[in-house]
Amino acid sequence: GPAVADEPARATEDDPEAGFVSMIQGDTLDGWYSVGGNATYDLVDGVIVGSGDRVNQNTFLRTEATYDDFEFRCQFKFVRHSNSGIQYRSHQRPNDAGEEVGRVYGYQCELDHSPRAWTAGLYEESRRGWLQNVEGDDNKHKRDALNLNDWNDIVIRCEGNHIQTWLNGVQVTDYVDEADEALMEGFIALQVHSGQNAEIHWRELRIKDLGE
Repeated sequence: GPAVADEPARATEDDPEAGFVSMIQGDTLDGWYSVGGNATYDLVDGVIVGSGDRVNQNTFLRTEATYDDFEFRCQFKFVRHSNSGIQYRSHQRPNDAGEEVGRVYGYQCELDHSPRAWTAGLYEESRRGWLQNVEGDDNKHKRDALNLNDWNDIVIRCEGNHIQTWLNGVQVTDYVDEADEALMEGFIALQVHSGQNAEIHWRELRIKDLGE
């Protein structure tokens, strides 16, 4: 029958982007702020440029907002090759006053420029470490999906404790987090990893609420 007026838009074959909202408004990074180290984030012609020389510690550009069940999509490209990631359902450790201003922890969609090629694997920053890596012959097609010197499509979907990622249309992570410390909501953030030098680009960041 006809669509009900208040029913949320659903992605269809005709419009796979239905229901997605851009996370970058205009030509500023309103709604985002940097935490951690000395890397910098700039918005240049719609592209978020994360970069730094002698980055002293992992540096994150995080959302002010938090998200629970969602599908997130973006494109990224390594420019000066260095490790990176996309945090989701993440938090900062609290200080003595209970304010979340400390070290970032939470799920990370790995962005791996190294020969290991574990991009879109599931890492938990500053807590449990690797939850689902991309090693072994069975995962070679996932490692081969990365464009090392061009743009890549990333999809992250979280529904309850079920976490899935895709790299250029290839599913990399399919994980159900049954641990007591499973994270059910939190912010999204882009990472520039500590190290000698780095430059990573992101664009077309968009998100769809999958909540009830």
